Amino acid sequence: MVNEKLELIKQGIYEKGSVLIAFSGGVDSATLASIAYDVLGNNAVAVTVKIHSFPEREMEFARKIAAEIGIEHRVIYLNELSVPLISENSSNRCYHCKKEILKTLKSMKDKLGFNVILEGSNSSDLNSYRPGKRAIDEAGDDVYSPFIEFDVSKGEIRQIAGELGLSVADKHPSPCLASRFPYDDALTEEAIKRVEMAEDYLIKLGFQELRVRDHRGIARIEIPPADMPALLQMRNDVVFYMKGLGFSYITLDMEGFRSGSMDEVL
Repeated sequence: MVNEKLELIKQGIYEKGSVLIAFSGGVDSATLASIAYDVLGNNAVAVTVKIHSFPEREMEFARKIAAEIGIEHRVIYLNELSVPLISENSSNRCYHCKKEILKTLKSMKDKLGFNVILEGSNSSDLNSYRPGKRAIDEAGDDVYSPFIEFDVSKGEIRQIAGELGLSVADKHPSPCLASRFPYDDALTEEAIKRVEMAEDYLIKLGFQELRVRDHRGIARIEIPPADMPALLQMRNDVVFYMKGLGFSYITLDMEGFRSGSMDEVL
């Protein structure tokens, strides 16, 4: 079944002729980029839009995985915080942010003379709160989502990535850092950087699946329950470091890691 879907994806991309891939370096966009490069060669280019909420660790990984694939990789810098509808951080923030990113990608697509933007939304995404999906739908023929068209799930994408030999196949998801803040708490460059540094620190300590949520200066750490004893052994060092970043209180969420926990209040 997965191999049949892969062939359909290849055919769908081939028919586009030339494509710009919205490239974060995660498993979805990396798998899409690998398939597109295999089908279209230099008529496929990966483009990363670097915003404040896209952590530098992910930028470095995107460069690495693009080099692994062999595809041309370009980076465009966008100050999303200059757009009030984004920095105000309403529950529709992702819609407005995706609109700005797609507008930026379309400018690059047109500059290159390419036909379409490829983006990696998959059928599993349809089961969660994704306001950015509306922006993709509104983009019409400028954007093509083959994983949606051919009903490819996240698990199937990981399977395809593994068969393609991509190192990203088992990579943990890393949503943008804006998702670490409660809705309607304004986003600032300083606060976003603080969260990024806090998460980088925990990753260096050996934790991989995690979030640091910022509740107006209170750090709420989410990690899997099985990792909690190890974190508590490092409690003093963690508290010292995070207070040095400017957090007033450091807390451990007893429910543990879960993606999209800020959406639980909606």
